[in-house]
Amino acid sequence: MTQTHYLVLSAALFMLGIIGVMTRRNIIIILMSMELMLNAVNINLIAFSRQLGDVTGQVFAVFVICVAAAEAAVGLGIIVAFYRNKETINIDEMNLLRW
Repeated sequence: MTQTHYLVLSAALFMLGIIGVMTRRNIIIILMSMELMLNAVNINLIAFSRQLGDVTGQVFAVFVICVAAAEAAVGLGIIVAFYRNKETINIDEMNLLRW
């Protein structure tokens, strides 16, 4: 595979993530779409790291994976707490912090 293949795959994954965030109302699907976008970034980081022969991109990819895991844990905790109070995970119903 060439660099172009990785870039096209990354762009496709990122676009799927954006479409998922913008069109869905289920908060779990939105979190999964955000994970898709972060994985697209990881593919780019590793592809350029491989091309340049430097491990800096791989280190950043591991950092992004750690941030994504923390984001998923915090996000799921918030979703569980919200579901216990409202019994829905629809993003339109999440207006507790609004004035």
